[in-house]
Amino acid sequence: MQKNVLIVGLGLIGSSLASCIKAAQPDCVLYGWDYLDETKATALTEDIVDIILPSFDENAIVADVIILAVPVKTSLSYLAKLATLALRKGVLVTDTGSTKEEIMAFASQQPYLFIGGHPMAGSHKSGIQARDERLFEEAYYILTPNHQTTTENETCLKELLKGTKAKFLSMSATEHDQITGMLSHFPHIVAAALVNQADQFNLTYPRSKQLAAGGFRDITRIASSDPQMWTDILLSNREVLIEFIDQWQHRMTTVRDWLTQSNSPAIFNFFERARDTRERLPIHQKGSIPAFYDLFIDIPDSPGIIGEVTSLLGTASLSLVNLRILETREEIIGVLQLSFKNQKDQYIGQQLITEKTPYRCWIK
Repeated sequence: MQKNVLIVGLGLIGSSLASCIKAAQPDCVLYGWDYLDETKATALTEDIVDIILPSFDENAIVADVIILAVPVKTSLSYLAKLATLALRKGVLVTDTGSTKEEIMAFASQQPYLFIGGHPMAGSHKSGIQARDERLFEEAYYILTPNHQTTTENETCLKELLKGTKAKFLSMSATEHDQITGMLSHFPHIVAAALVNQADQFNLTYPRSKQLAAGGFRDITRIASSDPQMWTDILLSNREVLIEFIDQWQHRMTTVRDWLTQSNSPAIFNFFERARDTRERLPIHQKGSIPAFYDLFIDIPDSPGIIGEVTSLLGTASLSLVNLRILETREEIIGVLQLSFKNQKDQYIGQQLITEKTPYRCWIK
């Protein structure tokens, strides 16, 4: 049966979902909406969606399924607007937001069926041009049903989104926000705080900026995230995060006390426990923070080497999201860091470099 699907927000997530639905559900008619006229034009000319009517209201009233692929605060505005429209009977509304309690509480009071959604996938790029039909493969796609949701409703949504090839998992909004708060939102706060503290430190010791490459830059990579998006996420999950920050401050006070007391056993146990816990974490799974699929290559300081490597990867149609030279072995040999969209491309790249060049390469 043909369904009209409206995707609101045609950035990275929305346009990638559109590509997945179009590939797996050829009978669906895809409607689109975005606040940027340029994005709407691109979505039509590149056949990402089929139809964009002149106004949001006109698109919404013909839809059987509405997907809000916009920040949480923006989703709340759209949910309020939808409640004023004469929507189709049985319309199903879902979102892609990173927090769920606030939006579930609001949506449960509205006159339409709503199932919360959160695809745990992302990229270091944004916008419609960064869309990727494989973005969600093997990633967790969290669904947060409410008391109105039936098993049939969830099944219908999963069927619509089967082209994502994601792993669907249902949980309560509270459980979702606690888990993502600890494993995603709070680490972003810590990373941003470290970068800001280092920046202040650099005023006193300017050479620290030069030495911040390599490990420091890697462990704080998530601090490069969109500031507006993360402002919205933190504010919509603020109670959870305040609790985690309080716990963190207590933990740091404890570490400070150990240092004051020169408590070597306690400090050793602190690092040993962290090491053992980290080594038990899953390696080849996508989680709450987008993984970094990096390949490192030892390269000599000779003209044309980088072009040689990138041309070789191009023969396999591998797309790079980032390329960086690490000056960790100055005047001896360089390390080329290549970042791929997914693990499959990373492994193919490693195989190509190993088989076709004399350069050593590895994955951390």
